[in-house]
Amino acid sequence: MKKQSQDNTERFSAENYQRPQLETPNGEKKLFLHSCCAPCAVEIMEALAASEIETTIFFYNPNIHPRDEYEMRKEENIRFAQKLGMDFIDGDYNVRDWFDLTKGMEHEPERGIRCTACFDMRFDVTADEAAKRGFNLISSTLGISRWKNMDQINGCGERSASRHEGMSYWTYNWRKQGGSQRMIELSKKEEFYQQEYCGCVYSLRDTNLFREEKGRQKVKRLVKFYGRDAVLEDAEKEN
Repeated sequence: MKKQSQDNTERFSAENYQRPQLETPNGEKKLFLHSCCAPCAVEIMEALAASEIETTIFFYNPNIHPRDEYEMRKEENIRFAQKLGMDFIDGDYNVRDWFDLTKGMEHEPERGIRCTACFDMRFDVTADEAAKRGFNLISSTLGISRWKNMDQINGCGERSASRHEGMSYWTYNWRKQGGSQRMIELSKKEEFYQQEYCGCVYSLRDTNLFREEKGRQKVKRLVKFYGRDAVLEDAEKEN
């Protein structure tokens, strides 16, 4: 089993992996992709580019707290979009609307109803923006993280897409065939900013509480980068 795992790690590495030609569910050659951050997006963006699927990146994440964290994550995503020649659209940082939406859910757990409400908000705006720009297919980078509930994300995406006639949400499993592994490898190669919490103020709070219980240091924001820091091994287990 150990040797098979090692063989799969080599086979699915960014250096060795033979990317398949992706086909969209509705035959579209254009995709409006909601992106949460560069590390989650990098493997997906490379896969789409390799399959020559015309992709527009939509960065709409009013949940990210505080503002300087938001700007750092956005700028890293812009940097990689420019490298691949993909269009990038900067969504509104309407953080007050997000706090109003999640009022009363401050102590809900990760993957709970607060996350559902958050995904619904972001995907509704994504679908609306896609419709305005003539796209019939949307998806998101959120599902590649093993810390997220893929069924929860896909359900939110499909609901948002269904509000527009002829629009679909692509539920492709970006984790399979070593996608999560390559996400880390490519993030190291690009030396992306390495965030240590999901994004919202409540995830930052809960991550710090968990670390305190384990006798670990609190999150240090805006200072760690994949491929540069000696703490990568721990971070890979958490991200």
